[in-house]
Amino acid sequence: MRYYLEFDDFVSAIKVFFVGFTRNYLLWNSFLEKFGSFGGDPYEILDVFGELHKKGVEFDSIAFTVVLKICLVLMDLKVGLEIHACLIKRGFHFDVHLYCALINLYEKCWGVDRAYQVFDEAPQKEDFLWNTIIMASLRSEKWFDGLELFRGMQLSSAKATGGTIVKVLQACGKLRALNEGKQIHGYVLRRGLVSNMSISNSIISMYSKNHSLKMARTFFDSMEDYNLSSWNSIISCYAGYGNLEDALDIFQEMEASGIKPDIITWNSLMSGLLLQGSYKAVLANFQSLQVEGLKPDSGSVTSALQAIIELGIFNLGKEIHGYLLRNKLDHDVYVCTSLMDMYIKNDELHKAQKVFHRTKNKNICAWNSLISGYSFKGQFSDAEELLNQMEKEGIEPDIVTWNSLISGYSMHGRSEEAMDVINRMKSSGFSPNVVSWTAMVSGSSRNKSHMDSIRFFGQMQAQNVRPNSTTICSLLRACSGQSLLKKGEEIHCLCIRHGFIEDMYIATALIDMYSKAGKLKVACEIFGRIEGKTLPCWNCMMMGYAIHGHGEEVISLFNKMLKTGIIPDSITFTALLSGCKNSGRINDGWKYFDSMSTDYNIVPTIEHYSCMVDLLGKSGFLDEALHFIQTMPVKPDASIWGALLASCRNHKNIMLAETALRNLFKLEPYNSANYVIMMNIYSALGKWDDAQRLRDTMVAAGLKSPGVWSWIQVNQTTHVFSTEGKSHGEEGEIYFELYQLVSKVKKLGYVPDISCVYQNIDNNEKEKVLLSHTEKLAITYGLMKTKGGSPIRVVKNTRVCQDCHTLAKYISSAENREILLRDGGRFHHFVNGKCSCNGCW
Repeated sequence: MRYYLEFDDFVSAIKVFFVGFTRNYLLWNSFLEKFGSFGGDPYEILDVFGELHKKGVEFDSIAFTVVLKICLVLMDLKVGLEIHACLIKRGFHFDVHLYCALINLYEKCWGVDRAYQVFDEAPQKEDFLWNTIIMASLRSEKWFDGLELFRGMQLSSAKATGGTIVKVLQACGKLRALNEGKQIHGYVLRRGLVSNMSISNSIISMYSKNHSLKMARTFFDSMEDYNLSSWNSIISCYAGYGNLEDALDIFQEMEASGIKPDIITWNSLMSGLLLQGSYKAVLANFQSLQVEGLKPDSGSVTSALQAIIELGIFNLGKEIHGYLLRNKLDHDVYVCTSLMDMYIKNDELHKAQKVFHRTKNKNICAWNSLISGYSFKGQFSDAEELLNQMEKEGIEPDIVTWNSLISGYSMHGRSEEAMDVINRMKSSGFSPNVVSWTAMVSGSSRNKSHMDSIRFFGQMQAQNVRPNSTTICSLLRACSGQSLLKKGEEIHCLCIRHGFIEDMYIATALIDMYSKAGKLKVACEIFGRIEGKTLPCWNCMMMGYAIHGHGEEVISLFNKMLKTGIIPDSITFTALLSGCKNSGRINDGWKYFDSMSTDYNIVPTIEHYSCMVDLLGKSGFLDEALHFIQTMPVKPDASIWGALLASCRNHKNIMLAETALRNLFKLEPYNSANYVIMMNIYSALGKWDDAQRLRDTMVAAGLKSPGVWSWIQVNQTTHVFSTEGKSHGEEGEIYFELYQLVSKVKKLGYVPDISCVYQNIDNNEKEKVLLSHTEKLAITYGLMKTKGGSPIRVVKNTRVCQDCHTLAKYISSAENREILLRDGGRFHHFVNGKCSCNGCW
């Protein structure tokens, strides 16, 4: 046979092999190795076999097994089926190797269910056969079936090979089957296989994937010998769950034992650091592995790119892209997906497109990444076109594809198109999942379509889709935006039922919801029960106190937070300055504003400057506010000049108001609210001609006065009182009750403040106009429809006027009712004739 091979006479060599008298599997392996090294074609083996078979040459089971193995290599199911049928017709005796060859062929070419049939037909199931069918099952990711077969193998007293044990341990990790994993661990101990490093490392991995870090560590410590894979397994175990301190301790222990970390070790650490949010440390490790002489692979680069995205260091990302191009790593689909994500997040969609088009063998993740990028940027025609192109190339969209489109449409306020995608998704055989519905809820909430958020959540529940923590947080934000207390309380109950109440993000969202719905006491109770409070949690509670005008409590909470060792961020100082602004604490405001940069190295943002202008202006220091604006290191925006204009209205300073208005006309010429404030200032000072001139300018520009509305919720129904649109159905009864109420409080000293009417009419008419203010109507309706002394909760979209503020104080005293009025961004809490704002508004 070797003689023929040396002279490239492959056909003669094959004939010698098939008709020889001393054939066995060792001989076959030797032949195959020589045949391959001499450049032989496997199809020639099948051709010679067929030729000899037609001539009536008798073959034994080894010959048939060899041919079936060739069919497996060539993925030639047709020849394999012919041979199987021929053997059955001839009543050929099947030995274990022949059965195993058939199992492998069918599993690879026809599916594992056919392989199971061959296994069931075998009269005697030897060790080799059990191992083969278990491996076939696990290769096909039939994890549960594989474990069941392994159980049957034990009952038949067959022995598993090391490779089979490794695979069933992996199955236990995939299925989170801890009890079964422990039993296999016991089997390994009974058979004395612990010295097998592959098996031991798989046991560590199995415990890790079943969240049993303690057992993984106990087993690791019990091992007598370690290799690099052992160390990597336990380091990966700890790093995968964010236990970086333990992972680093083991890393140092490994180095001390003389074993040098490889790229897998570094990748495990980087993955753990990424999971923990230690993005700078990820990049430091990326640099360290290169210093150690290791070449980053796709795993290292992917972790580094994800850290860069989080940190926003996109120039470094571009350097890594250059490294990838030089080292020809830019064709790895996972790396390319991370690169695309980086460019999308950096607003460089055109570069993401270039990366996508350079990527070879694009998988669904690559397509989804670019479709998501288009959707995120609102380029829906491009996203839809890419979706069509993907389908033309034979890649069917998955649920991630559909969810990317749903999220994009919803985020951009196009909920109808988003619902259309959900319907298309259903037509394609996919059921909208929690991500789909959460995108609808979140997008509507982000676009302040709060009632739509609640409506979509109702549809989600009707579809029996269980919400997750992100859904609940988005829904609570919708309730916060609309001050929907009753709905927020329902969601709170839902959190308790579904076990979400311990989630830190949900607890923080509940604090925000109750604060903005006027139940500050409940928000404080939730805050007090939270253990291990995070910075966002502290910030949220401080902001809750701030919008209620409790500046002293904001400062007290800030000092308590510092004692816990938590470092404040820019949001903390927004809450602090808001608390100072809403309670008139000028000295504290200056103190905390100055400490941002000096004590905490935080650069003030435009939001912080706006808070300071508002604080100075409302306190009457208008000249100081203007000087502050003129000396700011950043260019003042509309929020800055708007704060000054509002303060000028309070203190009736026309000169500074006109300065602010000129700047606002440049920044936002079509914002009608600025015109209205200035007209009010002119009217309050009797400058009717100036007010009319400004009104004419506004009309010429095609602008309308912004609608003013207030609403109150009674028995789960929202009642809106607006200056525009349809009047309330019970308007007559409301006005009658309001007349009675005003007459009652006038006897207690209330005097209508007609200076709050900015119309050139007589005083009697001005008093009538005051009665039509929407917050008065809402408060009156609340008194009519709610009994038992429950608080009246009213939300108004603009600042409450001085007259309504005064009247609310008198009503709270005369009717012995609490009144909570939310106007814009803060609360007024009226109790016994006093307001929580103490006049600082």
